[in-house]
Amino acid sequence: MPAVSADTLTLPRIAGSVAADTQRPVRTVTTGPRGHEGEGFPVVRAFAGVPATVLDPFVHMDQMGEVEYEPGEPKGTSWHPHRGFETVTYMIDGRFAHQDSHGGGGMIEDGATQWMTAGSGILHIETPPAELVESGGLFHGVQLWVNLPKRDKFTDPAYQAIEGNQATLVSSPDGGALVRIIAGNVGDHRGPGSTRTPITLAHATLQPGAALDLPWNRDFNALVYVLSGRGTVGPVDNPIQQGQLAVLGPGDRISLAAAQNQDSNRPALEVLLLGGQPIREPVFQYGPFVMNSKAELVEAVEDFNAGKFGQIPPGALMPHTV
Repeated sequence: MPAVSADTLTLPRIAGSVAADTQRPVRTVTTGPRGHEGEGFPVVRAFAGVPATVLDPFVHMDQMGEVEYEPGEPKGTSWHPHRGFETVTYMIDGRFAHQDSHGGGGMIEDGATQWMTAGSGILHIETPPAELVESGGLFHGVQLWVNLPKRDKFTDPAYQAIEGNQATLVSSPDGGALVRIIAGNVGDHRGPGSTRTPITLAHATLQPGAALDLPWNRDFNALVYVLSGRGTVGPVDNPIQQGQLAVLGPGDRISLAAAQNQDSNRPALEVLLLGGQPIREPVFQYGPFVMNSKAELVEAVEDFNAGKFGQIPPGALMPHTV
């Protein structure tokens, strides 16, 4: 799981706690069920069974893979619509090509993140490039849906590409953990992502036996999802492993530790750290539309059928369905 790596001993360090800081306790740990998305690529439904109120402002998250494809096996999505939220695609291993009806697009690879604001409505596709379909190979990533507040539901669609080498890299005081900040703040360190809904998104790698104790905005919720490996989370060391999501309670800091013994094919504890300012507005979701009322969902379907989300451009990317 390479994503973006660095010599942690040369990186800026995360600030330690002060006497008034409190650790966020673990409220729940859930295991995401496995399923398939798009034309058939495997996913873990990370938020399944978790109440929407504790996820707010996040709506949905899939861990895509980790899977080693044989030649001809890689698959993606067909062209499809979105309205009312932002999609965040973070590629850890492999490559994904993106294109949308508002001119956004490019290759997502090597720890890069694609941040697409669907806003008033957009069509897009994500698919492995032809050469990856032909050769096969490792594929692993995450797609996160971030809700937009009512005032931004009909904002103009937008796209930002955050390359892996643009992430802000910091380490734990002893260098045993690497944190890649994609968006938001971890203490005094800020990631490059521009977000309409205030959030923090980071990917941390903890070497076997290493610990990580990092500051977290008290006004944000706090979620810890294990991409790979096993360890503990919270002040009483709740066990957590691949495919599990910990929902944390209030406090100033998040604490993690990697188990001393990891599987040979998963040599470190890899976690995604998420938090955001809750929007606390009604959420009505119908497939790829996330709105504030049933009437707005009906309007979204009607607008999509009327072609108001844009058109698939000439010579567009198309899914691989073999």
